[in-house]
Amino acid sequence: MMERRRGETRRPFYRAGAGTATSPGAVPKTSAEIVQEARQSLRTLCTRRPFTPREEQRQLFGEGSSRPRDARPPSSFSLHARNFEAPDSRPGSGTRLSPLDHKPRLLAAMRDGGAPQEGADDAVALVVAGVAAASLPKPPAEQTDGRSRKGPGAARARLLRAGSTSRLLPPVSPHTEGKRDGERGCRGKISLADPSSDPPPAGVSSSGARAGKECSNGDASGTGSDVTEEALWNLVVSPLLQEFEAVATGGSASEEAVRRVCDACSSLHAALHERGMLGRRLRRRAVLLRSLFRLIDLGSDQLNLQLAKLILALKVSGKNLLNICKLIFKISRSASNDALFQNNSIIDSLLELLRCEEASVSVSVCGEALLYCVATLKFLSGNSALRRLMLEKDCLATLSQLTTHTLTLTHTNSQHTQTHMPARQENAGGATSTHTTAGHILVQLTATLRNLADVSESRPCFISTGLLGQLTTVLQHHHADTDVCTNVARIFSKLSSYNECCLVLAEIPGCCRIFIDLLGKHSKKQDLVVRLLFTLGNLASRSPEARERIYEEKGGVDTLLRLFRSYQELLPRPSGPQGPPSALCPPPPPPPPLSSSPLGVSGREEVLVKLIRVLANLSLHPSAGTALAASNDCLDLLLTVMERSSVEQSEELMVNAAAAINNLSFYQGESSVVRSRHTHISSLMLRLLLSSSMAAVLEATRVFGNLSQIPAARLFIMEHKVHQFVVTLLDSKSSDVCFSACGVLINLSAEPHNRHALRQEGVILKLGECLRDFGPSDWQLAGLVCQTLWNCTEDSIQNGTEELLHTLALYLDEEEALSPWCDEAMRELHQVCWETEFWPVAQRLQRRILNLPATATPSHRITQEPA
Repeated sequence: MMERRRGETRRPFYRAGAGTATSPGAVPKTSAEIVQEARQSLRTLCTRRPFTPREEQRQLFGEGSSRPRDARPPSSFSLHARNFEAPDSRPGSGTRLSPLDHKPRLLAAMRDGGAPQEGADDAVALVVAGVAAASLPKPPAEQTDGRSRKGPGAARARLLRAGSTSRLLPPVSPHTEGKRDGERGCRGKISLADPSSDPPPAGVSSSGARAGKECSNGDASGTGSDVTEEALWNLVVSPLLQEFEAVATGGSASEEAVRRVCDACSSLHAALHERGMLGRRLRRRAVLLRSLFRLIDLGSDQLNLQLAKLILALKVSGKNLLNICKLIFKISRSASNDALFQNNSIIDSLLELLRCEEASVSVSVCGEALLYCVATLKFLSGNSALRRLMLEKDCLATLSQLTTHTLTLTHTNSQHTQTHMPARQENAGGATSTHTTAGHILVQLTATLRNLADVSESRPCFISTGLLGQLTTVLQHHHADTDVCTNVARIFSKLSSYNECCLVLAEIPGCCRIFIDLLGKHSKKQDLVVRLLFTLGNLASRSPEARERIYEEKGGVDTLLRLFRSYQELLPRPSGPQGPPSALCPPPPPPPPLSSSPLGVSGREEVLVKLIRVLANLSLHPSAGTALAASNDCLDLLLTVMERSSVEQSEELMVNAAAAINNLSFYQGESSVVRSRHTHISSLMLRLLLSSSMAAVLEATRVFGNLSQIPAARLFIMEHKVHQFVVTLLDSKSSDVCFSACGVLINLSAEPHNRHALRQEGVILKLGECLRDFGPSDWQLAGLVCQTLWNCTEDSIQNGTEELLHTLALYLDEEEALSPWCDEAMRELHQVCWETEFWPVAQRLQRRILNLPATATPSHRITQEPA
């Protein structure tokens, strides 16, 4: 670089944690320092994120899953009412309970046989009957396994069962018909069996609640919550169940009937919620659930979602919970049903299930139900509208809690927390968790997080909930499960593309070590490798601390080079010759999707592009850069890539390789193999310089800017006429290309015989035009042009410099030079650059051309440092 570069600390543009106003104790950079860092010779490389094709079918595990098919839970199944068990509100052992030692105390209006006394009022008799029905203990349910009870107790059991069934319906005695009519009036126009009847009135979802209130007021003569529940059952629940039964026995129902059932379910849900009868509080919960299960056979996805929401609110467990979660999962497999989930609060029910402490702790008990529950969220998160809806419902916090519980369950071996994963655990570590239910849940959970990471609003939540640290722990504990690791790698590749998430990830202890260990363990898993490399490249680009940790990690650089060699050996040679050097081709088409097979050519190149980027960004660290520049293996791999590839077929790969060599060529100490092999490097850079890609031309020019410090390299440049092409680059409309060309010309013009050859190519005129065109917009480039002119005019000054003098006089006038900038902030930035970068050298150059004594004339020639 030029004089201004001497003594500066080598660091990338906007280095995180140093010089930013947000860093603790940081000193803000001046405007000139910001502009200078933009053109440092050591540069970080950027690349696009690996492409992930969307799965065509919604299923638990994709086609590329590492799980054998016989070890996967099914994605397709049929569900009917017969698949549901009798509700689990009673003990399932079938053991008869011992009789109570005391007799229950009933109201004075009851005789020993339970009948009201003579003369009692009918209303009182109804209340008493209701209290008696609620207070008398009931025998255990009869077993349904085909065994029949024999003996004197069988007839009594059948009688009690018949009596219990009769209480489902309102009394039919003549003196209660008026009350039944009143109950019908309380129901309104809900008629489910007759599709031709009028639709329910608006606000039907709350009609059940209103009916419950009316029933409560009518039964004020009773005492206790049992009376209220009995009244609610008789006036609201029982009539709806009768009509549910009428629809269910029909076998099929019209759309109108299904819609009415959906409204009735919503009304029933609201009524139970209003009276606090959800969960397991309803005494006849088993009867209600049995009736709801029968409606599933109607086969309506809309109705089944309503039923599932109500059934989950009744807190089913065991096989019923599993089947309900399967039912919701089955509906969510069709993308056409996404609108049903958007218009239904079933997502709240699923999240509530995952938040339930009982369900989270007992993953081993109800793990399969949770598996299908999380898989449903995975499918729904593939819809952009539902993704945002899930974020609004605090889905990330719920998934973070579930991740913690799942990790606690699977964390049984303390060796997982060691600093390095021993090689002897390569096959055993994680084998117990790969194909277990907890492992399956983690696959669905991480896939859901992968989809949610696409939403920009999710990034603060990933940071605040600690999910980045939890996912790093998931990688550590489940390093043998490639499905889980690939999902987590996809999450990190998305989030690390953003500065705030990348810096948080870089601060997680051991994350770089875990990434490197996974690269060594799954080196042939291409889709995992490419995403881990992309994340490491982002960390090395934004965090100096991450560069240091990657370099100092034991075996870290060796793992990267070993991976480099394994993919580079499979790289084919170019199939065609280089294109014409003067023809500029249009931008290359986007690359094909990443191949899922290690043998895919485009996939191998994608891995090499990301890996070379890691090495290039890693070389910004002084110790790492010096070590890599002294490594024959590293340089051999880079040069082999450039020999076997072509710009026409693999432009990004060639450009990245040249950029990595450029960063390594900055370190030209005695141990540098780049310096000792400059001839081979120069010949490959000449090939790039003559290509049709301006990106490749720019990188080759930057490499020549560093190599031209070496006398033998300058001789190569002059002998192979490279200087002619570099002078031509001054005509470019790109300031970066002109800047790099001036870096080469400064070093070449340090020798007298080279200055003469450059003047023969018209370098003075082209530099003057470059100064005129870029001066007001880029004072750093204008200062570099003046330094190049200073070197080129040291022997003599040619005639025809009037235009150059006019340009210098114009730009040395501060008011005239800064007049294009009206914005105060921009004017201040350009003024600082004008004062520090342009004015000192331009003033000396003007005096030399005018043959006037120069003030503060430098005692040495301006030479170019690594550029």
